[in-house]
Amino acid sequence: MAAIIDLSGSVAVVTGGTRGVGAGITRALLAAGAEVVACARRPPDQPVEAAGRTARFLPVDLRDAECVNGLFTQVRSEYGRLDTLVNNAGGTPFRLLGEGGAEGAERHARVVELNLLAPLTASLAAYEVMRHQGGGGSIVMIGSVSGTRPSPGTAAYGAAKAGLDNLARSMAVEWAPTIRVNTVVLGMVRTELSELHYGDEDGIAAVGRTVPLGRLAEPADVGDACVFLASGRAAYISGASLHVHGGGERPAFLDAATVNK
Repeated sequence: MAAIIDLSGSVAVVTGGTRGVGAGITRALLAAGAEVVACARRPPDQPVEAAGRTARFLPVDLRDAECVNGLFTQVRSEYGRLDTLVNNAGGTPFRLLGEGGAEGAERHARVVELNLLAPLTASLAAYEVMRHQGGGGSIVMIGSVSGTRPSPGTAAYGAAKAGLDNLARSMAVEWAPTIRVNTVVLGMVRTELSELHYGDEDGIAAVGRTVPLGRLAEPADVGDACVFLASGRAAYISGASLHVHGGGERPAFLDAATVNK
């Protein structure tokens, strides 16, 4: 990707950019030449590196608007600009809606806060930097197929991701032509936590076979999509949802049907 797209001289912030999918995005941006600030609540166990370059880590609590605004003020002060924001931080535990009563409702609300309100807060702070600079900027939301289909066990997460995609399209209209806003819609991605969700190597392989392309995505696949959307090659792409899901999910009825078996 770096040989095709050159982001040298640009500055990027990746929320949750220290592990899993976020680290893959950070590495791809580094390899393309960008200066990358990876932020999270806790520092990484080891620096995120690629192509002989290292991302800078800055701590942030994305649920704290004052902390978020301080982060982007620091980035503007120290780097002079911000070209790309990737709103990657998010996630959820498995929890059915009817479990936990009032306490469960509070937990679901926190999931929505992290996966929808936190990207909104970060995007508003980034906007204040990008709108005053030549060339504007690019904001990338990391969405999920959970926002486009029923999401049992992760309903609040799915609802937040659906809202995030709509939020991105509205931002793309309001902030054009200075700032482009797009969503990368993910399916299943293989990370260091995959065994918790899919089991051992045989389980991961079996789950991968349910995807038309025959495997789970790698964080690098997501990173390459973000590099493209951050670049001038995507200069006319805004308000779009780019599906990085290997072709999606094979409809269950195809396996249940008795015709053509």
